This record gives sequence, C-alpha cells and structure tokens, in this order.
Amino acid sequence: MGASIPADLPSSGPAGPVRGSFITPGFLLGFALVTSLFFLWALANNFNDILIRQFQKALDLNRAQAGFIQFVFYLGYFTMALPAGMLMRRFGYRTGILFGLGLYATGAILFYPAAELRVYGVFLAALFIIASGAAFLETAANPYIVAFGDPSRASQRLNFAQAFNGLGGFLAPIIGGLFIFSGVEHSKAQLAAMAPAQLAAYRAAEAHMVQTAYLTLAAVVICVGLAVALVRLPAIDRDTAAESPASGLRAVMREPALVGAIIAQFFYVGAQVGVWSFFIDFVKELTPAISEKHAAFLLSLSLALFMAGRFIGTGLMQRIAPTRLLAAFAAINIALAAVAAVAPGAAAVAALTLTSFFMSIMFPTIFSLGVKDLGARAMLGAPLIIMAIIGGAVFPPLMGEVSQWLGHVQPAMLFPAGCFVIVMIYATRAHRGVRAEEAARPAMAPVV
Repeated sequence: MGASIPADLPSSGPAGPVRGSFITPGFLLGFALVTSLFFLWALANNFNDILIRQFQKALDLNRAQAGFIQFVFYLGYFTMALPAGMLMRRFGYRTGILFGLGLYATGAILFYPAAELRVYGVFLAALFIIASGAAFLETAANPYIVAFGDPSRASQRLNFAQAFNGLGGFLAPIIGGLFIFSGVEHSKAQLAAMAPAQLAAYRAAEAHMVQTAYLTLAAVVICVGLAVALVRLPAIDRDTAAESPASGLRAVMREPALVGAIIAQFFYVGAQVGVWSFFIDFVKELTPAISEKHAAFLLSLSLALFMAGRFIGTGLMQRIAPTRLLAAFAAINIALAAVAAVAPGAAAVAALTLTSFFMSIMFPTIFSLGVKDLGARAMLGAPLIIMAIIGGAVFPPLMGEVSQWLGHVQPAMLFPAGCFVIVMIYATRAHRGVRAEEAARPAMAPVV
C-alpha cells in the first residue's frame, strides 16, 4: 500500500470514556486542538463581514455584488460537506481534519496573488477553497467532540467548544478592523473627483490590505495541522457505520429529527449570515457619524454577546429544556429583527446588535437535536446538517439585491426576522416531540 495520512490512532489509555468525565484522561491536548478548529473557522466566516465592506472600496463593487462573497463561501460548505463525511467514514476524523486544514491554508495563501491581480473572481476562488476546508472542519469537529468523554455530557462539550467559535467571531471584526480596514474613507463625490491614476492607486492599496491578515491566518492553520498530525486522538469504530444496511444516506434521511434540523439550520444560518454580513453597512447607514473601524468594533461587541450567550445558554440548559430555550430565543429575535427593520437610528442598531446574543445557542442546539439519535450514523447525518449552511449563501445576495433596489439596507432585516420564525416553529415542534418521548417512556418499561 502507498503512503497515506493515518486514520485515528487507537488510544493507549482507557478502553473507553470514563463515566461522568467531561474529557477522558489522556486526551486533553487533542480536545484542545479540536476545540481550536471552532475558533479557526469562525475567523474565516467572520472575516467575510469585513471583506464585504472592503471589497466595495478595493474592487468598486455595490452591495449586491459584494454580498456574492457569502454565496460563494457557503456554496463551498454545501458542496464539500457530504464528501467530507464520506472521506471521514472511510479514513477517520483525523484525516478529515488534516484535509480541511490543508484546504483552508491554501485558500488563505491565495489571497496574496488575488490582491496583486485585483480580480474579484480570484478572491472568490480563494474564498471557496477556504470554505471547502471549513466544511471538512465543521463536519469533523461537531460530532467528534462526542468521543472525548462521557456521551451523556456531549451536549456540554459541544456548547463549550462552540463558545470558542463565538470567541473567534468576536475577535474577527477587531482583527479585520485593525489590519484590513485602512481607515481611509472617501465619499462618492471624492472618488468621482479623483484622477484615474489616483483612483487606481487608492483601490490597489485597499486590495493589498488583506494580504498580511490572510498570510498570518494561513501560518496559524499550518501550525495547527502539524499539531493535529502528531497528537493522540480518540479512535472511532467506523466499521459499524459502514456495514449496517440501516446506515445509508436514504435511511438517515428518513429520520424526522434530522430532516427538521436540516431545515431549521438552513434558515438559522441564513439569518445569522444576513445580519452579520450587512451589519457594518447597516450601522453606517443609520448612524453616518460612526467610522468603518468603529462600526467593525460594534460588530465585535455584538459577537461578544454571541459568545456570552453560548456560555449563559449552556448554564440555562441545566434548568430549561434546550428546545424550550431555543423557541424563546427565536421569538425574541423575531421581535429584535423587526425593530431593526423599522426603528430609527440608534434604536435599530441596538436591536440588531442584541440579535447575536439570542442567536448564540441556535446552531449547536439544532445540530445536537438533529444527530442525538443517530449514533454511528452521525458521520452521514452531520454533513447533511452542515450542508444546510447553504442558507448563508442564499440570503445575503437576496438582502443585497433588496437593499440595492430600495436604496437602503434597513428593510432587508425583515429577511432574518422571517428566518427566525422558522426556527421558532422547529423548536416548538421539537419540544413537543421530546415531551411525547418522555411521556411514553414509563409506558414502554417492562412490567415486573
């Protein structure tokens, strides 16, 4: 046999997870590295919100054209999630993670020549490659977290790991604001008054601003990849999933909980990406005195609320059923998005900023509800939920077109409001299903 990337190495520690353990002894470093992946793909996702504004300046794009960034990025998720699941089913999670990190680093490195050429299509190709890598990482990391300790504490581990996704989201606008935004802003009248050579030099300088940030990101990703290749990771029995006739794609797609999660995730991610993509434009439109850098920092504050919501939501789930909490958060966000769409100035900005806190628990809760009964079949179910991230490709271009047509970005926030309605309906139905299961359990118990 030829050389290949090794599958997950069998552990030399305990035969299985220690009952009650949050992390099985011996796998702390591996858990930390897998958790770091949540941070890394958050940086890639949330840098896009900076790029949408930056490319309008560097490449002379309108909002609708810039919104295409998210379409291409999340198209990468959609097309690569299922191949990622198939590859990991055959070769294991380690291989999937390394392959994803390799794609991520390659796409980030391509930002350097893309900035030199200043061709939008080259940037989009680089973003597609980064997104393809992120799809492998998300498809691997979300279900793999289960293997690091007692399965009964898997939801806690996933919410903990997702909190670092929130940390990456919080830091991305700060990093982008400092290293991608130049701080040089010109009005349309000033740009029109520039000589062609002066205008070309300005746009070239703005395009070059992305190079350092993405090359640094590529270096970090490569270092994480080297560490993942060497560290001990839990072994997963893939044979059970591969041999069972009930584990095929068609069988998995018949699971109502999974199908509901796919639909809910499509609309949730559409809402999240739509809000964050146009957040800076939204702030600039409703409060023109605020600079781009300060708008980016305000987005970072919103994402700090998102991160805080993950920790607070995890704590609340000790007392409140996850499905009930998901429904409540979705209902609140319907109201907040509606206020953002119609309220004046600072009130609208405040409402939109707060939506991030209530979005916090949505992705991990929907994901865990979708795969909780799949067992080994999660290797196929997980990529289907990740594919639903295509919602992030659909809504930003629609919102961009509407804002371009109306001349204002504010009314486009009615799209996220509608998406949160779907999430609330899903959560309500899921809560009824959970209650029905709990009510049926005593009746199904054997009579002694």
